[in-house]
Amino acid sequence: MIRYLARLAACLMAALCVTVAASLPATADIKDVDRATLNKMIGDYIRANPEVVREALLALAEREDAARREQAMFILKSDDGDPFIGNPDASFVIYEFSDYNCGYCKRVFKPLQDLIAEDGDIKLVIKEFPILSESSLLAAQAGIAAQAQGVFEDFHIAMMTSRGAISMDSILAAAESAGADLGRLQTDMKGPAVEAIIARTRAAAQQLEISGTPGLVIGRQVIPGAISLDQMRDIIAAERAADS
Repeated sequence: MIRYLARLAACLMAALCVTVAASLPATADIKDVDRATLNKMIGDYIRANPEVVREALLALAEREDAARREQAMFILKSDDGDPFIGNPDASFVIYEFSDYNCGYCKRVFKPLQDLIAEDGDIKLVIKEFPILSESSLLAAQAGIAAQAQGVFEDFHIAMMTSRGAISMDSILAAAESAGADLGRLQTDMKGPAVEAIIARTRAAAQQLEISGTPGLVIGRQVIPGAISLDQMRDIIAAERAADS
């Protein structure tokens, strides 16, 4: 926070110096103006035009927020290796930050499945975001490893429809029912590729200020928490219309 405020202040002073310098006589050299005089001119200008400070701070905050969001979207859309369901070549992509121990993720599971079933131009990318427990991390690792074997969808369905606490046994049972090679799965779960994908998801969540699950990114909209199928349809329609 201190570094952020210092950066704001520096930018503001630079902007004000330009403004004040512009108000000096055309023949004046800024180097010839006494520093104390210049500081007094800046202070007088701020006191006479206090709205300039607010406008400069707001403009800088907006630029930094836009840059942060652009970086977040870049990280989010760098989804090579992330599990997904739906049309791999779809023109519309939904991202879901999800934890297999999250009850609300299980609540939004069916609406998302229904959405994919009714709209063939949607790809749902599951951003494995294990935040609730150690078993969440194991399940996230298994989900990414299942994607590498091409059996993620069945694994995901098994995990999202299961009842009871998640354990390594229940994770392996879901993977086996999906047709995974369990030996390869357990090796891949601990591999650097899976670790890198989860780290990338954490970075995207931090940039997007997503701290819980589920977290949905539909087009340009970041939605914390579960929403209904009708709400999803409305958001998708609005986003598609905005892009047309």
